[in-house]
Amino acid sequence: MIPMVNLKAQYDEIKEEIERGLAETIANCSFILGPNVQAFEQETAAYLGVKHAIGVASGTDALHLALLAEGIGPGDEVITTAFTFIATAEAIKYVGATPVFVDIDPRTFNIDPEAIEKAITSKTRAVMPVHLFGQPADMSKIKQLCQQYELKLIEDCCQSFGARIEGQQTGAIGDAAGFSFFPSKNLGAFGDGGLVVTNSDRSAETIRMLRNHGSNVRYYHDLIGYNSRLDEMQAVILRAKLKRIDQYNQARRHVAGRYSELLRGLPLTVPYEDGLGEHVYHQYTLLCGSRDKVIQALQAKQIGCAVYYPVPLHRQNVFKEECKDVNLPVTEAVSASCFSLPICPFLSDASIEEITAVIRETLEA
Repeated sequence: MIPMVNLKAQYDEIKEEIERGLAETIANCSFILGPNVQAFEQETAAYLGVKHAIGVASGTDALHLALLAEGIGPGDEVITTAFTFIATAEAIKYVGATPVFVDIDPRTFNIDPEAIEKAITSKTRAVMPVHLFGQPADMSKIKQLCQQYELKLIEDCCQSFGARIEGQQTGAIGDAAGFSFFPSKNLGAFGDGGLVVTNSDRSAETIRMLRNHGSNVRYYHDLIGYNSRLDEMQAVILRAKLKRIDQYNQARRHVAGRYSELLRGLPLTVPYEDGLGEHVYHQYTLLCGSRDKVIQALQAKQIGCAVYYPVPLHRQNVFKEECKDVNLPVTEAVSASCFSLPICPFLSDASIEEITAVIRETLEA
């Protein structure tokens, strides 16, 4: 059996460090916003090249609180992609704003800057690009548009921890950004967790209050906030993995390179790197007209595979009525033929060869 992500192999490599840190935390009885959360925030801020990093309970919360801190609310429109996990749009809805879905680049699957400009109206207040599957969006063009039209730029980095573009980390380019530490992410916890980053002192102060019931001083509340604090034990785990994130991402790039090499010549499209930034391959996602046939063959051999995402957001039941006139042909075409193969830093060359052999045999039959 080959799983999509081998979390057990990763744990075995750093087990001693994690268990020592967890034992110390339990012995110290400092569980909420303790020293490991504070240290992790400082370490991630330094790694990402931002002034402030604030740990929260999930990636969804990170996007939600980032939008709130940047003043996005009812009556506002936020331009984003429909080819993403629903949390991107949920966060926009949480603040009372309207997600405006635009089409994607057919090669990178990231939001198309030209489509963004065409969608800007008098109600547009922000753009939320997603660095999908670990490939940075075209941030130079997107940032230029945001500056030209005086829009907030909020990055969804939930799949791109460690990805760089033009010398900057994703998350360090916009007004604010949200990261996810869901277990399968490039930097993953042993449960939910998230991070908001910003260079704005004002926004950072607001986010710190919002994550902690609107309070800076215990039992004194200046805002209606939320219970959205990164857990101290998760911070222990994330600190151990953060030390190794570049190593992990390089290993993911190796896996992706081997896949693409071994799948050459088959009737499918391997992931495209646009050369603007450094892809960190949260997912290795292909396009194939015989997707269902390939998936069935892989599953028959107990090889993990998945479709991210089979139904784009503008066609989901929850958005279907308000998006009935939205037409995104590239997004819909990609959703109809995309699928992802197992990828993680611990996937062996032998496993890659086994997976690609099944695909080759299926498509050449």
